[in-house]
Amino acid sequence: MTTHTTDYAALPIPETALRQLRVTDDAGRPAEPFTAREDGVPQDAVGAPLRCCLREVRAGERVALVSYAPLRRWAAATGAEPGAYDEQGPVFIHAGACGGPDGAAGRYPAMSAGSLRVLRRYNARGQITGGRYLEVPEDARAAFDAALGEAFADPRTALVHVRAVEYGCFHFEVRRTR
Repeated sequence: MTTHTTDYAALPIPETALRQLRVTDDAGRPAEPFTAREDGVPQDAVGAPLRCCLREVRAGERVALVSYAPLRRWAAATGAEPGAYDEQGPVFIHAGACGGPDGAAGRYPAMSAGSLRVLRRYNARGQITGGRYLEVPEDARAAFDAALGEAFADPRTALVHVRAVEYGCFHFEVRRTR
C-alpha cells in the first residue's frame, strides 16, 4: 500500500494584482498608503496580516488597506463566471513591492490560536461548493492540512479561500495542484 501526502500552501496575492491594488482597489477606490504606528494612527494596522507577504504589519512600514476581490480576479484569468459568488473584502498590503513571502515562514501565515476562519470551496466555474468553519487550534498547521485535505477530497474543488469570520478579510488562497 502506498501512502500519499499532499502538502497545501497559502498563496499570497499575485504581484500583478498587487501592482493594480496599489493604485486602485477592487472597489474602484484609490489606495491610500500610510505608515503603520504603534498608537494606531491613522488606523490600527500593526500586527494585522499582510496579504502580499503573508506576515504581520510592523510599526514603521508603509501599508494600505484595500478592497480585494480574489475570486473575480481568478475568474478573469480562468474564464469562470462566479456571478453572485464574487465577493470582495479588506486586506492590508505593503504600499510598495515587498518581495513576497519569506520561504522560511512556513506553509501557512502565522495566526493566533482561537482565531476564527472560514474555508470556502469553489468549483472551476467559480461557484461555492461548500465551506468549513475553523477555530484555529494550537497546531494550526495540522488543522489547516486536515481541513484542506477534506476540501480537496471533493473532486469539484478547484480552490479554497480562507477568510476571517470576524471581519470577512481574505487571508489566503489554496489551489488544486493536480
